Amino acid sequence: MSAIVTTLSGYLETVIKEGGSDLHISVGVPPTIRVSGSLVPLVQEQKVTKADAEAMLRSLVSEAQWEKFSREQAVDFSLAHTDGNRFRVNGYVVQGTIAIAMRLIPREIRSFTALNLPPVLEVFTQKTQGFFLVVGPVGQGKSTTLAALLDRINETRSEHIVTIEDPVEYIFEQKKSLIHQREVHIDTPDFQSALQSAFREDVNVIMVGEMRDYETISSAVTAAETGHLVLSTLHTNNASQTIDRIIDMFPSNQQDQVRVQLAGSLAGIFSQRLVPRISGGLIPAYELLINNNAVSNLIREGRTHEISTVIQTSSQDGMIDMDRSLAELVRRGEVTIEHAYERALDPKTFERYL
Repeated sequence: MSAIVTTLSGYLETVIKEGGSDLHISVGVPPTIRVSGSLVPLVQEQKVTKADAEAMLRSLVSEAQWEKFSREQAVDFSLAHTDGNRFRVNGYVVQGTIAIAMRLIPREIRSFTALNLPPVLEVFTQKTQGFFLVVGPVGQGKSTTLAALLDRINETRSEHIVTIEDPVEYIFEQKKSLIHQREVHIDTPDFQSALQSAFREDVNVIMVGEMRDYETISSAVTAAETGHLVLSTLHTNNASQTIDRIIDMFPSNQQDQVRVQLAGSLAGIFSQRLVPRISGGLIPAYELLINNNAVSNLIREGRTHEISTVIQTSSQDGMIDMDRSLAELVRRGEVTIEHAYERALDPKTFERYL
């Protein structure tokens, strides 16, 4: 087992050294890392065997986690590596064999400027209540943006911050705020229980790692209505789709009430995509919806399909249109037109902005 641990540690060191984001262990192929969005097989390494993959996962998990994996054929956890580096790990089954995906969680929580995020996000770190969502497909930097928002609050305000995560990713150093990070399945049975408990913990800011079900969303909306700032993520593509997804999670007889609640409690929705940068690495393109009277009325009246138009015509209010953001990256020479076009929400609108 020690040789397997050493081998796996070497793979993780390669991810860090090469500036990668992920390591994939899969039977029948060499270990593979992701660098600047592209998968790169470590061809100098031997192909992973079925026994290797099982031994690697067993070396990483506790007995209880292994039992959970045996029952459910999937397990999520975080791993502390050398020099303060940490990885988010998912073990899963593919055609009867074990596969492992490991994502590097950077040690440093970077600022909006360092992440190339818009300064207008600062506004949302100053709010004392409301619901703010960071959305986008998997692997587009949502957790990193959320961490930047929380750390900015931590630097500027004396608040009680509670995070609810599965697993805990970024580790926050307490600055002006008191921060408690709770891990699902270790510190609390589930997201909903932790959210309900937060109401009795004199909390000001709640970060929910991911909105996965109706119960969690319902509790989060209630928290945002009752004097808390709630930050979270969803795997959706844009603002209007996010609002529809939230409402659709509720039973039909509750959806009108949820529209009213969301119209009043939503602060904003930030959607982002990471685009390969011409100079190397990745840079975000983004959409920002700010909930004003016009947006609130559209949500309340079930006219979410009109929200994209409001975003496109409200740049003077701080809103940002994804296609305009992509076109700006092209004009600045940051990304190729081909990569931007692939990520455009409406190719014709994108072309008009060029």
